Amino acid sequence: MSGPDPVLRFDHIAIAATRLEDGVAWLEERLGVALAPGGQHPAMGTHNRLLSLGPDLYLEVIAIDPDAAPPGRARWFGLDRFEGPPRLQSWIVAAPPGMARPAYAGPPVALSRGDLRWSFTVLDTGALPFDGVGPPIITWEKGGHPTEKLADCGVRLTGLRVAHPRADALREALTGLQTDLVEITEGPAALSATLRTPKGEVTL
Repeated sequence: MSGPDPVLRFDHIAIAATRLEDGVAWLEERLGVALAPGGQHPAMGTHNRLLSLGPDLYLEVIAIDPDAAPPGRARWFGLDRFEGPPRLQSWIVAAPPGMARPAYAGPPVALSRGDLRWSFTVLDTGALPFDGVGPPIITWEKGGHPTEKLADCGVRLTGLRVAHPRADALREALTGLQTDLVEITEGPAALSATLRTPKGEVTL
């Protein structure tokens, strides 16, 4: 007897910053909670901090690590060209091991941090697909999931709005995505997230 069909799952959202400490300060002031430690990604020359958004969903603030060696390739999340204030940069969906990844997202890159092991789709240019609003695909290989070690600070994602001129193409590319948090609409490329926090509702 076969099991359920493999599906895509909403995994996390990413806030980009030119300096990690600036992104963390900006987000902690807005949300009214402290971010947890993250770590370094030597293969990408970046580092991050994390925040639980409830079971199986989290947020990361990510930036280029000034102490890391150049990765020898374009960094993920378009960070090589990122400038300006911290902001919501991406949303990420997870595919189970063995599931074919949507072709739009680029080839998978093997990554690790501590005891976590995963692969992550990255276009050769480092740019994010669908003009910056299409989600990369992550596959957690072993070592668990970041949410298992994050304290629950009471912050919850209540909705993610994704706009793109080819909204139908993006929806088709994400066929099988199981979430009621994401709304994909037609319009100029844009991304926003609404969170319930100790300071009230916050939109990023």
